[in-house]
Amino acid sequence: MKKLTEGSKAPDFSLSDQNGKVHALSNYRGKWVLLYFYPKDNTPGCTKQACAIRDVFPTLKRQQLVVLGVSIDSEKSHKKFEEKFSLPFTLLADTEKRVVRQYSVWGLKKFMGREYEGTFRTSFLINPEGVIAKIYEMVKPELHATEVIADLKVFSTQKK
Repeated sequence: MKKLTEGSKAPDFSLSDQNGKVHALSNYRGKWVLLYFYPKDNTPGCTKQACAIRDVFPTLKRQQLVVLGVSIDSEKSHKKFEEKFSLPFTLLADTEKRVVRQYSVWGLKKFMGREYEGTFRTSFLINPEGVIAKIYEMVKPELHATEVIADLKVFSTQKK
């Protein structure tokens, strides 16, 4: 699969959320979307990242940003994660690993000398026309949300 780049069209997909509702990326045309991929519900880094986004969510909402978190965990796992940390945004279940592969965020990882396949912590900021405005690789979980807010301000001033 070809690696996505900034300026390319974001591939469309449909996945169900923590409540069983199906979301397609194309449903969000006309809005900014933060599509963030994370390794696993209820793990330290993923919890930090989700809670950091939760904590600035009112600001993101004011900026008309839709947040879609994606992992290969199940809807049930996402529901527990959402409830435990009062997450106000959508978590999508990619249990068949189609979307993580489509966005080239699935691959070989190393942790404590062990190799395994998993999801890379990567985010895509997608503009209202469905084009990737920015790709965030090697995301720092606790800083990611504020970085997105700063970038949204830059992008919104460029349009004027």
